[in-house]
Amino acid sequence: MIRIVIENVFFFLLPTLFYIAWVAFRDDEWSGLAGIIREAPLLRLFIAGAALMLTTLIAFSSRTYNAPHDVYVPQSMQDGKLEPGRTIRATEPEPEKP
Repeated sequence: MIRIVIENVFFFLLPTLFYIAWVAFRDDEWSGLAGIIREAPLLRLFIAGAALMLTTLIAFSSRTYNAPHDVYVPQSMQDGKLEPGRTIRATEPEPEKP
């Protein structure tokens, strides 16, 4: 769970990190991080970070093909080889007929 939070915070802060790097390499003198942040267009960076974070959330969530009723089989040793974890399709029970 913490990995997901860290990934979201990273994608949210990515435009700000690019902006700081761009200003640092553009200027001849380093005015310090506080000076760069003070002059930064924070609202635009906030909107860009939120858009990037939402885009990555949508992209990652649309690429999982597991159905809610699938069963996760964890990794295991089979004949001395490590079998990776996987999901298998579970058959849905048929509804009982009255």
